[in-house]
Amino acid sequence: MTAIKHALQRDIFTPNDERLLSIVNVCKAGKKKRNCFLCATVTTERPVQVNVVKVKKSDKGDFYKRQTAWALRDLAVVDAKDAVKENPEFDLHFDKVYKWVASSTTEKNTFISCIWKLNQRYLRKKIDFINVSAQLLEELPKVAEESVPSGENQSVTGGDEEAVDEYQELNAREEQDIEIMMEGCEYAISNAEAFAEKLSRELQVLDGANIQSIMASEKQVNILMTLLDEALKEVDQIELKLSSYEEMLQSVKEQMDQISESNHLIHLSNTNNVKLLSEIEFLVNHMDLAKGHIKALQEGDLASSRGIEACTNAADALLQCMNVALRPGHDMLYAVKQQQQRFSDLREQFARRLASHLNNVFVQQGHDQSSTLAQHSIELTLPNHHPFHRDLLRYAKLMEWLKSTDYGKYEGLTKNYMDYLSRLYEREIKDFFEVAKIKMTGTTKEGKKFATLPRKESAVKQETESLHGSSGKLTGSTSSLNKLSVQSSGNRRSQSSSLLDMGNMSASDLDVADRTKFDKIFEQVLSELEPLCLAEQDFISKFFKLQQHQSMGTTMNEVEEMDGGTLSRPHNSGVPQAISSEKDMIRQMMIKIFRSIEPELNNLIALGDKIDSFNSLYMLVKMSHHVWTAQNVDPASFLSTTLGNVLVTVKRNFDKCISNQIKQMEEVKISKKSKVGILTFVAEFEEFAALAESIFKNAERRGDLDKAYIKLIRSVFINVEKVANESQKTPRDVVMMENFHHIFATLSRLKISCLEAEKKEAKQKYTDHLQSYVIYSLGQPLEKLNHFFEGVEARVAQGIREEEVSYQLAFNKQELRKVIKEYPGKEVKKGLDNLYKKVDKHLCEEENLLQVVWHSMQDEFIRQYKHFEGLIARCYPGSGVTMEFTIQDILDYCSSIAQSH
Repeated sequence: MTAIKHALQRDIFTPNDERLLSIVNVCKAGKKKRNCFLCATVTTERPVQVNVVKVKKSDKGDFYKRQTAWALRDLAVVDAKDAVKENPEFDLHFDKVYKWVASSTTEKNTFISCIWKLNQRYLRKKIDFINVSAQLLEELPKVAEESVPSGENQSVTGGDEEAVDEYQELNAREEQDIEIMMEGCEYAISNAEAFAEKLSRELQVLDGANIQSIMASEKQVNILMTLLDEALKEVDQIELKLSSYEEMLQSVKEQMDQISESNHLIHLSNTNNVKLLSEIEFLVNHMDLAKGHIKALQEGDLASSRGIEACTNAADALLQCMNVALRPGHDMLYAVKQQQQRFSDLREQFARRLASHLNNVFVQQGHDQSSTLAQHSIELTLPNHHPFHRDLLRYAKLMEWLKSTDYGKYEGLTKNYMDYLSRLYEREIKDFFEVAKIKMTGTTKEGKKFATLPRKESAVKQETESLHGSSGKLTGSTSSLNKLSVQSSGNRRSQSSSLLDMGNMSASDLDVADRTKFDKIFEQVLSELEPLCLAEQDFISKFFKLQQHQSMGTTMNEVEEMDGGTLSRPHNSGVPQAISSEKDMIRQMMIKIFRSIEPELNNLIALGDKIDSFNSLYMLVKMSHHVWTAQNVDPASFLSTTLGNVLVTVKRNFDKCISNQIKQMEEVKISKKSKVGILTFVAEFEEFAALAESIFKNAERRGDLDKAYIKLIRSVFINVEKVANESQKTPRDVVMMENFHHIFATLSRLKISCLEAEKKEAKQKYTDHLQSYVIYSLGQPLEKLNHFFEGVEARVAQGIREEEVSYQLAFNKQELRKVIKEYPGKEVKKGLDNLYKKVDKHLCEEENLLQVVWHSMQDEFIRQYKHFEGLIARCYPGSGVTMEFTIQDILDYCSSIAQSH
């Protein structure tokens, strides 16, 4: 073990300036036994550091390497497991518990004893040693007490260190001296006793020399003692002088203490005076209201601009004095309480005076505006409230002051303003809408005199009251057109029919004028209302100091009327809680003030719809545009919300107008005695489409019109076919052909993009029924010839060869010649002339399709002629049989017939 200890000291610890004090051969408990060494070491440099180092043998050779080191100060507990029985196991508690098994109990005890000694000497923190024999821990102190006299701490420490240091390596100087000594005594190795005796003799010689030297220095010692005695005397004298000086300084110290205490009291007094002055200046500067401000609050003129400005400044100064943040204890001062009470009285007095003055201003404004209503009743304009707003805005800062200081009076002023202004606006708006209604109905009554048949003078009033009876071509005039549509072509050329046609033309012209006039009036109504509402809302926001930049999610119908209520506020604060935001307060005020706008607009819209249901188109476009404009200016404004509600009503009227047109189409009845011609609802659709396209040009709600177009055109298609099926006088194909030609012409002229598919469908139906009518009509002029060749084709279809058909008894050459002789050129011309007359009776004059149909019949007749010629050439070859007229004859016949008629 000594050799291992020496090797570890040399190879591992000496290079690190450490000394190895104790070593124990251990292995970890409970695992595969791999031996290592635990070493207790100290550093050679100050301050001394004590470590426990784990050293194990390298796997690659016979040398040892340092694996882990723990500082002894981190060791908390040393557990020896058993203090009585010998047990090689022990635990060391560092950051965790390390369990070890020593190679022998003796090595374990030696290592634990060394740890205990190092702990006693170097560490302030004491390590807990448990299950360790007390005899083992007390061994070192007993040896130290027996070998060292008491009082020599340094010797004990040195002996303790020697006891700890069981082995100390010789340094280079010591090794050299020993080598020189042994070289001088060559027999020292062979004869150790002789060498020891020689060393003893030399030691005795050195001791004797030392004693003689000490005895020779006795004189010098005596001289030194004398000098020490003199020095002690001098020290005593110096101490006496220092004592006297200390007594003198003590009195000075007492005086200085008194002066210091006096200075402290003076400084404390000055500090208190400064603080008191600061508090007084704070109260005076912040709670003193100038006499001019007090006079302005008590007697200031609230009617003049200079007086309003003085009152505003005084009110702001009063508010600053009342809202000053007092420091702790200020509110307990009598003067402060008195001043606060004075401020409260001034505030209450001025608030009453301000509220009374503003109430008078509101009342006076109502009277002044009422006097100007007469001049505005003639023209369709609303009175201008800008001067009133301009005068009241001078009080805006005072209203803000009143809102923050006395919310009750502010609330009362708000309610009074709404009451007075709502009555004023109600009168103005009612008169304004009455003028608009008079202008609308006056134009309508003049138009009615020309648009309808003469009536008795006593029926004029009744006519005016039933305005819905003359709603253009879709209501009142629709029934007239229905009656006209069932008359015959001859009757329509009669004198009474001519008068009706002249009346309808006048009505149509007047309808356009009436609608244009209505459009201008309605636009003017909206243009007057829009700036009025926006100006009032802006004024309310500025005058009552309310924010209007929040989104408005509710409409007028969702807010309760405020006629009997007030803008409530909570009992425990000055800020309203019942109203969710200041935006809601603006909305409620606008609803109360302009409560009559929406009903009046709805009444005006209902009147316009009664006058002419087509007015809903104008109203839809105008209202949509104004809603869009209002939302761009302020989507949360009262105007935007109100117009949005009215727009819903207008849209319903528009949908109702479309539904009424469809219903009238379905209820159309035709006469059994007259030809049909262009159906009334087809003409009405043309009128509606032309009017709608002119109104909805560049409109925002084009989608609504497109949807209405789809509904109307589908209904037109269905009802045209229905009427054609019911027609007895006019052939079905003629009804379909003429009406779908008219629809196609209308859609082509108007170029409605959403009806492109319907335009193509109308063209196809027109073409199909034209062809059908032509084929049906041409079967009659050459009836026997048609029957003969139909029989020929039937035989060929049965399988008989074409050249063998002439051998059939019923279809031989003689029969063919007989049939052809029945249709000479003169007969053909006569038959075509009769056909032309019949077609002329079927077709109406309005659509002007006679020449188109006649040209198609000519082409079809030539086609049939060529077909007959081809059958003769194929079925009767070489017979020399030909028709008694040529294609040129047919062209001449048709041309002469058309010219003669």
